[in-house]
Amino acid sequence: MNAVAEAATASAATPDGRLKLTEIFLSLQGEAREVGWPTVFVRLTGCPLRCQYCDTTYAFHGGQWWTQAAVLAKVAEFGVRHVCVTGGEPLAQKECIPLLARLCDAGYAVSLETSGALDIAAVDPRVSRVMDIKTPGSGEVERNLWSNLGALTASDQVKFVLCSRADFDWARGIVAKHRLHDICEVLFSPSFGQVKSRDLAEWILEERLPVRFQMQLHKVLWGEEPGR
Repeated sequence: MNAVAEAATASAATPDGRLKLTEIFLSLQGEAREVGWPTVFVRLTGCPLRCQYCDTTYAFHGGQWWTQAAVLAKVAEFGVRHVCVTGGEPLAQKECIPLLARLCDAGYAVSLETSGALDIAAVDPRVSRVMDIKTPGSGEVERNLWSNLGALTASDQVKFVLCSRADFDWARGIVAKHRLHDICEVLFSPSFGQVKSRDLAEWILEERLPVRFQMQLHKVLWGEEPGR
């Protein structure tokens, strides 16, 4: 089954509100505004994109069906406040939207990691949306849904994963064109193994960019081990 067919299958609503999950686990949040917080990660299965640097390809296939009630019960077992719904691409499953709302209703601080290729407008406003803008080096730049920029609020975050100096220059232009730093927090990350962290830090300083440099804390601590 190709990526398009997989996405269509995943996006079909299930009659009992189930979602297909790859894993639920507890770790430290490795990225974005909530970095460092003990966080329950709910990783949904499937993604319509194929970014060349993807580090969660194991989430493209397989998975197990869970009811939303079972997901909330499992999250509660870990006893922490922060929950991150991720993938894959979680919004490729229609039941992700009500799951996010139910997590908010339960009192969790909820974030959503999304590729920026699918509409974010229906996501509960209590959720902090961490939205990628795909660079040319990702191989998926044409999948950016630019209308999503109009839905961003101050509680959201925009992330660029940079594969080269050319990606950095491209991202700098996008930030300036759309004045993203006036809308929400903007994150620049080096693609692991492709851009040196120190190089990116120096580029940001040289250009005086109004963006936040970030590294993936979980890879500093645990390397590329899946499920961390």
